[in-house]
Amino acid sequence: MTQHHSRKATASEATLMRIFTVPEAADSTLGRIEQQLSRDLAGFLNDSIAALEKPLSDIEEHFASVQIPKAPRFVSDYVDDIMAHLVAQSVHTASPSFIGHMTSALPYFVLPLSKLMVGLNQNLVKIETSKAFTPLERQVLGMIHHLIFGREADFYEQWLHSANHSLGAFCSGGTVANITALWIARNNLLKADGNFRGVSREGLPRALKHYGWQDLAILVSERGHYSLGKAVDLLGLGRDNIITIATDADNKVDVAKMRAEAARLKAEGIRVMAIVGVAGTTETGNVDPLEQLADLAKELDCHFHVDAAWGGATLLSAKYRSLLKGIERADSVTIDAHKQMYVPMGAGMVLFRNPALASAIEHHAEYILRRGSKDLGSQTLEGSRPGMAMLVHACLQIIGREGYEILINNSLEKARYFADLIEAHPEFELVSAPELCLLTYRYVPSFAKAALDQALAEGDSGRVNAINDGLNALTRAIQKTQREQGKSFVSRTRIQPARYLRETVTVFRVVLANPLTTEQILQDVLAEQCELAAGETSLLADLRAACE
Repeated sequence: MTQHHSRKATASEATLMRIFTVPEAADSTLGRIEQQLSRDLAGFLNDSIAALEKPLSDIEEHFASVQIPKAPRFVSDYVDDIMAHLVAQSVHTASPSFIGHMTSALPYFVLPLSKLMVGLNQNLVKIETSKAFTPLERQVLGMIHHLIFGREADFYEQWLHSANHSLGAFCSGGTVANITALWIARNNLLKADGNFRGVSREGLPRALKHYGWQDLAILVSERGHYSLGKAVDLLGLGRDNIITIATDADNKVDVAKMRAEAARLKAEGIRVMAIVGVAGTTETGNVDPLEQLADLAKELDCHFHVDAAWGGATLLSAKYRSLLKGIERADSVTIDAHKQMYVPMGAGMVLFRNPALASAIEHHAEYILRRGSKDLGSQTLEGSRPGMAMLVHACLQIIGREGYEILINNSLEKARYFADLIEAHPEFELVSAPELCLLTYRYVPSFAKAALDQALAEGDSGRVNAINDGLNALTRAIQKTQREQGKSFVSRTRIQPARYLRETVTVFRVVLANPLTTEQILQDVLAEQCELAAGETSLLADLRAACE
């Protein structure tokens, strides 16, 4: 687009009316801008580069003014500016070589459908501002509920559109979904009883006093998501009352240790409020033994929540859904559609096995969320929110079970291919094997491999740690340079592998959910990392010294 610096926009009632009016013709100014935006965005999405590296400080300068402009601007001028300073400097999450995070390419049909969603501007808090979007959202929640819990047809006939029940809730993401699940768990445990009106009315101190407990606790793997800490903070339990349990060598929670911890807490008068199973840890992509956790939750008579924000979509694969066996016994389940269901950001869900469960957080108001209405907001944490369910509905209908089966299977098998590639390479080490489509690895020169093996065999923990310190520095340097060069992107994290005596090591983290990522791209990523490592002469010298 061409900027017109000599023009000056003016504010008037007529010009303001124009920006609120649908363009009458395709060749109108707004019509042309819309077409140009679509072309420019398509060009950006088709580019294979992962990121254009520009110092963040330079970008911040462009967004430094805090003054709201006094005069209006022409839409065309604003679009030119935003294409240059926002779009061009955005992260290219759709790139097939962007394999470092859980954000992926989108099916192209969601772009025009997103315009429809935004244009209709429905507010899903109440039926008076959403109408048909409300039964559509209930249908989507029913589909995902059936995917997880697999109840019979008459169950859904009874509960799907029930005004006083809920099969689940849409949320902005997994964090709010997890908060909602634990909020329900707390309120159901500390419900009204006799003269006690319930925790939601009288608060946590009185609730604990009434029930005779010293405190409440939540048990979860050490790989549990950080959102759980936010949840207990908001619910008044305190972050110290999330009890993290060690994992085994496969990054799955040790159920025997969790059972022992539950017994210890009981002896101290502390009630286990909930057990959280993780179905797809964010760092290593592993799934807890959900069947065993369901058994333990039953023994303890506590709420069983499964955080399947990442891994839940695996249920769409007939071939691999057994990896999540036991999830159907959960009281509540979190799934993010904006992860492996290929929906735009902001489409989290929490599902309830029992449709009456969410009544523990039910709330009403006279002007909105009236009793007996079908307002979705009566059993959700968030109030005003957009109709993201429409985009989930679109993907479920257009891609279908058969399409998702192909996408999920390809992702998991691509991760296994990449793991094989890493293990066959003399200068890489697979740190955590992929259970889903996420894995971790690192660059380890052959001389360092030999030295590590020897130090581990001799039980020389000091030497093991010294070598790993050198490898950690090398991993950080390679990842940073690779990101800055922009051709490809992997993320990095820090984990405590059993092989290295639970000491923290820095690793590359790769998520292979993008269907556009090819085997050749994966080979190129490793080749690029080898080249970058060879350029780190100083760090390699330090590492060699640690190995001697």
